[in-house]
Amino acid sequence: MLKLYNTLTRKKENFVPLQPPLVTMYVCGPTVYNFAHIGNLRTYVFVDLLRRVLEYNGFQIRQVENITDVGHLTSDADSGEDKLEKGAQREKKTVWEIAQFYTTAFQKDMADLNIKEPTIWCKATDHIQLMIALVLELERKGLTYRIAGDGIYFDTSKVKDYGKLAKLDIEGLKKGERITFNPQKRHPTDFALWKFAPEGEKRQMEWSSPWGEHTFPGWHLECSAMSMKYLSQVFDEKGNFCPQKFETIDIHTGGVDHIQVHHTNEIAQSEAATGKQFVKYWLHGEFLLISQGRMGKSEGNFITLETLKERNFDPLAYRYFLLNAHYRTQLNFTWEALEGAAIAYKNLQKEVSLLGEETGEADKKSILEFKKRINNDLNLPQALAWLWEILRSEAIPAVKKATVLEMDQVLGLRLDSVKPFMIPEKIRQLAEMRERARRKKDFKTADELREEIKNLGYEIEDTREGYQILPL
Repeated sequence: MLKLYNTLTRKKENFVPLQPPLVTMYVCGPTVYNFAHIGNLRTYVFVDLLRRVLEYNGFQIRQVENITDVGHLTSDADSGEDKLEKGAQREKKTVWEIAQFYTTAFQKDMADLNIKEPTIWCKATDHIQLMIALVLELERKGLTYRIAGDGIYFDTSKVKDYGKLAKLDIEGLKKGERITFNPQKRHPTDFALWKFAPEGEKRQMEWSSPWGEHTFPGWHLECSAMSMKYLSQVFDEKGNFCPQKFETIDIHTGGVDHIQVHHTNEIAQSEAATGKQFVKYWLHGEFLLISQGRMGKSEGNFITLETLKERNFDPLAYRYFLLNAHYRTQLNFTWEALEGAAIAYKNLQKEVSLLGEETGEADKKSILEFKKRINNDLNLPQALAWLWEILRSEAIPAVKKATVLEMDQVLGLRLDSVKPFMIPEKIRQLAEMRERARRKKDFKTADELREEIKNLGYEIEDTREGYQILPL
């Protein structure tokens, strides 16, 4: 049975969706003010592997992924510049142009990494009225308060189990320990639901709302509103909030950096509004490190997928690199490690090409072992190692190929696009000429022909039975 590690309970659990075979899954998408770096993309490869494992187990996936194009401030303390507005200033473009450009860039990265698109993409700016409706519901329940000139805040003291995802020690939480504390907040953990544009500042993205003319949503709000709309159908046709219709979502994913603040606040506002459990299973991917430190835009040390491509790395070599570490373990990036992964990936393609054109039926015992590994909380490193065991086995090539291609439905390395190895006639002729030279003990000519064959992209491997031609 499929077991997944649930951040909420801190243990592996049997995965049982609420309405099988349907699985509802919400993915925290990118804030589109800059290129995604390869650390960000590690999270989305993890999400893709999760989805592929679910599908491999026969589930039908309804996956929603957001595009944050407003409201994500530079500080978790609900202060600082809006990242989209800051990006627009940096590049002297409108925020709408910035959002569209980096959304397109992100989706191209996903395609390059063979990451499946979600069932639904949804932009924050397309759902402003739904977010307003959610805040009004929280306001009606007496869970909000207003800070003049700042915004509408959620009072976390009115939620008994606030911080359960992050295991926060609320009683022992000191001011400024978790985030920079705004002295106007009633409690350090209170967070903005709706923000007011600073007086005298003209934002490009602001909306009229029940709380003023120049306002915009807080960052955490969008994920609650959009997941409820597309996975729980909480909003009616007029955009009214109907909490009685809410149904718990099966899975919510993101990076580990979302646990303490963003996802904690999503849970608080969603469960306060509906009175029901927001999400059953929370899954989080660990950081990609560089020089043993976190890779990030704020740290100024981020590498993009385009950087890898400029250095002649296949994006799928990076995917292969990620498969060598479990999603819940930190992974240190070095160019040497990526080079090793690229060589291994090329060798894998070579091995598959040598299996020929024919495919048979996948070996059932091998597939069962593969499934056992992926179903143990997505243990892809062990699954990848098992794939190599199959390739090195004495099984019939057609069976090997069928088995490996079935495994690749989960691994996503596009092994089905590897062309079977075919030896060009010119290479065959050169190889025969070399063989005749060897028999005559004309080793100088034989060596020259071997080098010529090598320059054309092939190598000769001499065996007791004769010789074998292989691709380089």
